Amino acid sequence: MRINYDCRMTSTQFFRIVEMRTKIISMGTFFMASVYGYYLSGTVHWPIFFIMLFATLAVDMGTTGFNTYFDFRRGTDSIEYTKESGKVLVHDGVAPNSALLISASLFLIAAVLGLYLASMTSWYLIPVGGICMFVGFVYTGGPFPISRTPFGELFAGGFLGTVLFLIVLFVQGFELSLANFLTTIPLWIHIAMILSVNNTCDLVGDKANGRKTLAILLGPDKPPYLILVEGIIVYGGIVLLTLSGIYPLSAGIINFLALSVWIDSYRKMMKAGFDASTKGPNIALVSKAFLVFVFTFIPGFALSAVLAW
Repeated sequence: MRINYDCRMTSTQFFRIVEMRTKIISMGTFFMASVYGYYLSGTVHWPIFFIMLFATLAVDMGTTGFNTYFDFRRGTDSIEYTKESGKVLVHDGVAPNSALLISASLFLIAAVLGLYLASMTSWYLIPVGGICMFVGFVYTGGPFPISRTPFGELFAGGFLGTVLFLIVLFVQGFELSLANFLTTIPLWIHIAMILSVNNTCDLVGDKANGRKTLAILLGPDKPPYLILVEGIIVYGGIVLLTLSGIYPLSAGIINFLALSVWIDSYRKMMKAGFDASTKGPNIALVSKAFLVFVFTFIPGFALSAVLAW
């Protein structure tokens, strides 16, 4: 087989390989954790803030690039099942090796930034960061990709939500605690919900490709109810965290306002149905709900910080 080493592409194609629109997840988590840390202490270490910001973005972009590469190589993204115009390896003829090179370069940048960050904070950050990058790679790479299993939502939400949130707190000087962990649960499940919508829309193509995602195991009719349960856990979790005192009252009330947007998005998704043709609009709807969740969390805790300090 002839290997195409021509890695030329446009800037638009580059941003589609790393799917910049999906960075709302890692960036949302990063800024949520930063504001939460400010609520706890009233301070932000700005040099650490910016280094962690760029390291997070590099890891996320690199992970998505690997995802783009391996999904194409394994046939998950194909002309037959992939309708999204943004899949440039499928529709634009961009060399797959370009995605691989981009991803490796971004991981290298993240590693350098991580080493510098560890020298400023704690050397424990090196193994933790290494594990995160390893999981990012094996999510779609290696002989047993996580994304092909029923655990995709668990890992995606866990690492892009809970683990990243706690790392941001850690580099800002906070110790890990049960309260900090519990704060991340609604975020974890909201991120998992985005992947559930994605996998539900991809159910036919994923099944044909031999994947065993949670949506496939649940069958064709039950995945939409998984999304409903995830929404109940998210907003029920906000209520419980507020009643328990882990969320300050002002933050809990403001964050809970996002519920109305999630309900509207869920109704529209149910009306449209879940398949390859509705994947784009449905991802837009669940992403909108996530953004509103993020942009109610941030001012809620910012206000609580002002009231507390």
